Amino acid sequence: MSGINARPTTRSKHAIPPLLPTRFAVFFTVVTYQRRPILTNPDVMAVLKTAFKTVRRKHPFKIEALVILPDHLHTIWRMPEDDADFSIRWNQIKRYVSHHCKHYDHIEKTANEVKKRQSSIWQQRFWAHYIRDDKDLANCMDYIHYNPMKHGYAQAAKDWPFSTFQKYVQQGIYPEDWGGATQDFDYE
Repeated sequence: MSGINARPTTRSKHAIPPLLPTRFAVFFTVVTYQRRPILTNPDVMAVLKTAFKTVRRKHPFKIEALVILPDHLHTIWRMPEDDADFSIRWNQIKRYVSHHCKHYDHIEKTANEVKKRQSSIWQQRFWAHYIRDDKDLANCMDYIHYNPMKHGYAQAAKDWPFSTFQKYVQQGIYPEDWGGATQDFDYE
């Protein structure tokens, strides 16, 4: 992943738990329609959480990391060895959220968007990247947890409530001050 070299990379002495096999781990970026800043609204967050749980019951996957920002989310999923069809999972998650958040479906659409039944919640597509190895996994995890600072929503990873960062602090994977602004400015 390019363009993320500015984020901190220091973690505790513990390594990110390896995913076995990594070919079943996938990094995703999913964006709202016209980058509308609605995902962190309490009503949408509640529906999105329920959508993840509902879809996972029928089509299992494990969320290894997740950050939700107002207009997009990043996540890493571990897929079952016998079912790597993540497209059906995203289709169902997006459909669930769109159905339960119809009050956000008031943006004027083109005739083509109406014909294609384009949602006013989500962009049609998503971006997927297969995790190659443990180093790639660590880089993607860092990117996810640093994203709120990158976009100016938080001063430190620990300050953003819509992230799996605290889970990894509790496991000793990241120190609590990872990704934070340096407070000690002693120039003498």
